[in-house]
Amino acid sequence: MSSLSTHVLDTVSGRPASGVVFRLLSSGKVLFSGKTDQDGRCPELRSLLLTKGLYLLEFDIGDYFRSQGQQLADPPFLDRVPVAFGLGEEGHAHVPLLAAPYSYSTYRGS
Repeated sequence: MSSLSTHVLDTVSGRPASGVVFRLLSSGKVLFSGKTDQDGRCPELRSLLLTKGLYLLEFDIGDYFRSQGQQLADPPFLDRVPVAFGLGEEGHAHVPLLAAPYSYSTYRGS
């Protein structure tokens, strides 16, 4: 079994992105739904135990940037950001998201 964490950073402001709604899915089924805290994290996600397989974290980043007063295109260039990843070994996986209205990046953290 593996545990999972995420950390969302707003690269426009250079701060954690609080209040970002996101979901964890596997095979099209929602396993977890949450929102980032003041530090851009969601501690409740870490308590979920995951088996080997393919997963998708889906972040509602357009809603977050609208809530920050950002003027977005209609429709926004990035509305929902999907991060697809696989878990093949036991342990902990950390999937951060660095986001702006027109770009994002991710990596496997520790």
